[in-house]
Amino acid sequence: MTAFAFVGAALAEIAGCFAFWAWLRLGRSPLWVGPGIASLCLFAYLLTLPAVAQAGRSYAAYGGVYIASALLWLWVAEGVRPGRSDLIGTAICHAGAAVIYFGPNTTTS
Repeated sequence: MTAFAFVGAALAEIAGCFAFWAWLRLGRSPLWVGPGIASLCLFAYLLTLPAVAQAGRSYAAYGGVYIASALLWLWVAEGVRPGRSDLIGTAICHAGAAVIYFGPNTTTS
């Protein structure tokens, strides 16, 4: 469930942010803003689904998924193939996200 929520959240976040990018930077119609807002609302909702006790920990673990999704967007939507440093950086981020998500989190608030 968590993996699906994170992947869905990443797609929704990228789509929502791209809608604003298209409007402000590519000169597209302001009508792009409505779907962008809806997509960003879906993104926020999806991040509430993972079974993690603290929101910050969920957001931190999600960060690794977002980075990989953003590089996939770069490749598929923008036609720019990620380089070696992009892939190494993504692997490092995934390792960090795994430590955050799966590690023993015994700290109290």
